[in-house]
Amino acid sequence: MNLIDVTRQFKTDDDCLAYLESMRWPDGIRCPVCGCDRISTITRKAGTVTRGKSKGEPRKNRRTRIYQCLEETCKQQFSATAGTIFNDSHLPLTTWFMALALIVDAKKSISAKQLQQHLGIGSYRTAWYMAHRIRKAMVNEGSAELTGIVEMDETYLGGKIHNRHWRRPEFNTKQVIVGIKERGGRVRFFHAPDAKIETLAKYLKEHVSADVDYIMTDELPAYPKALRLSGHDVEKHRTVNHSREIWVDGNTTTNGIESAFSLFKRGVIGSFHKISIKHLHRYLSEFETRFNARKADDRFNPTLRAMLGVEPMPYAELVAD
Repeated sequence: MNLIDVTRQFKTDDDCLAYLESMRWPDGIRCPVCGCDRISTITRKAGTVTRGKSKGEPRKNRRTRIYQCLEETCKQQFSATAGTIFNDSHLPLTTWFMALALIVDAKKSISAKQLQQHLGIGSYRTAWYMAHRIRKAMVNEGSAELTGIVEMDETYLGGKIHNRHWRRPEFNTKQVIVGIKERGGRVRFFHAPDAKIETLAKYLKEHVSADVDYIMTDELPAYPKALRLSGHDVEKHRTVNHSREIWVDGNTTTNGIESAFSLFKRGVIGSFHKISIKHLHRYLSEFETRFNARKADDRFNPTLRAMLGVEPMPYAELVAD
């Protein structure tokens, strides 16, 4: 479902709300608190703004229908967006749907400033907050281990290597990103504390099958030791000597994972320009999810379904130290 499909199918908030209800409760509406299926529908008018510059204009965030649980011990009122990533949003659902369509199809992502301008969002902060809530839902699609031929590499995000002050930790701003990719398949990104043996072994043990055909890396000395520590067969390890400018040695190459890294870095340089390190894990999740769905016909609906299953993220939580 692309942006044209979204604008054609979801012209109003009611269209969006009905779609979310069918996706969240395919077998009938249930109370999200107690699970009771005895529900009363409360229909209300959208109403108008009563004060301020927008006085007299239709309210954009007022749901036209809500539900009340009829269980005597519950009596909870709720809508299709209650308890989801949409919770307490003042943006119209049509704006959310268009923003999602833009993000899931933008190969190198799209900045909050672009979202603000394209969708007519009132402030940059609102657009930025919305984008991060969408990224929160773009998590790893599953815990299945990577198999076949697996490529593993590490890259760094931050200042130039020659500008690092090794004796001053507060200036050591380079962040380590570890990537693991199935040849022709899925990728996993991790914001790692370092690229030491124990850290690499942890990711290998958790995400790479013991029955893997080959594990291909560069010549970093930590990899053979990490493979032994994680319980993988060192005989299946193949390396590419980048220090000698060898990028492909027969079937041995890490070009696949490096290509995935390149997309992420081009997104940082071209779309975001700079990103906050405390949010790096969400940016990595976004690029990982979009890369893994690159051959899918529909990237919109799986992410929308994930947004209904993710707990709300208050703004105070997003900006907290």
